[in-house]
Amino acid sequence: MAAPAPNVSPQSEIDRIAGLPCWRGRVEIAPLQGGLSNRNYTAADLGARYVVRLGRDVPEHGIVRRNEEISSRAAAAAGVSPELVHAEPGVLVFRFVAGRTLAAGDVRRGDTLPRVLDLLKRAHAEIPRHVQGPPPEFRVFDVLRGYARTLERGGSRMTGELPRLMDAAGALERAAGSQPPAFCHNDLLAANLIDDGSRLWLIDWEYGGLNAPLFDLANLASNNALDAAQTDWLLAAYHGSAPGGHHRRAFAAMAAASLLREAMWSMVQEIHATLPVDYVAYTKENLARYQAAWDAFARTAA
Repeated sequence: MAAPAPNVSPQSEIDRIAGLPCWRGRVEIAPLQGGLSNRNYTAADLGARYVVRLGRDVPEHGIVRRNEEISSRAAAAAGVSPELVHAEPGVLVFRFVAGRTLAAGDVRRGDTLPRVLDLLKRAHAEIPRHVQGPPPEFRVFDVLRGYARTLERGGSRMTGELPRLMDAAGALERAAGSQPPAFCHNDLLAANLIDDGSRLWLIDWEYGGLNAPLFDLANLASNNALDAAQTDWLLAAYHGSAPGGHHRRAFAAMAAASLLREAMWSMVQEIHATLPVDYVAYTKENLARYQAAWDAFARTAA
C-alpha cells in the first residue's frame, strides 16, 4: 500500500520499465490492475513473465524501498514469496506467479485457512535466516503514533478524533504487552495471497519487518473477518495449545490495533495519495470495523 510519485504518466513508467537492464529481449509491458495505491505492471520477456513494482519511499507511511527489497529477497529465499530478479532505486522486478488472488471468503474456508497459517508460520521461522544486514522493523503502536503526527501536521479532517483514538491505542498497547518478535508481513490482506493451484504465495513485503507475531495473527483475522471459532483455532494451531484469558485479551488488543492502523492509513491517504480512490469511504469502513473490534476488546477486560 504505497503511492507512486505524483505527476508521472503511465507512458513514462512504461518507458522506464522497458529500459531496465534485466531484460534479454524486447519486453511487452501491460498495467496490472488492483490495489489501493500501488502501480504495478506485468512484463513478458522471451516467454518469461514478471511483475514490476514502481515506487518511491513514502515517509508518511514509513515505507523505505530498500527495506522492501531486503524483506522481499529474504522472503523469496525462504520460499514463501516469488523471486526478486532485479532491484534498483524505485523499481522491483519479481518473477510472475500464475494463480488466483484470494479474497477474504477464500481465507475463511476450512481447506484454505490451515494452508495460510502454515505459510505464515514458515515466514516467521525461516525469513530471519535469510535477511542480509539489520532487519527492518514494524511496531504497530509506533506506526499509530506516527500517523497521528502526520494527520495533525496535514490538517486532516479527522484531527478532532485523534485524542480519543490515541488514548485507545495506549490502552491497546498496554493490553498487548511485550512479546518476542518474529519477522512479520504486517499487511495480511487476502489480496496479498496467491494460490497457484498447488501452493500459496505471500506477496507485497513493503511493511515487512520485526514485529510481535501476534500482530500478524490478529491482522490476518481482522482483515479477513474470521469468526470466534476460527480465531480460537488460529491461536491454538499457531501456539500448540488453547489460548488462555490473558492471551485472548492480548490478541483482541492487536486485532483492534490492526484495524485502527488500517483506518489511520486511509486517513493519511486522504491527504497524501494521488490515485482516484475513495479513501474517505475506506476510512469510514475501517473505523466502523475498528469500533467493533474495540468493543470486543473491552468485553475481555480483566
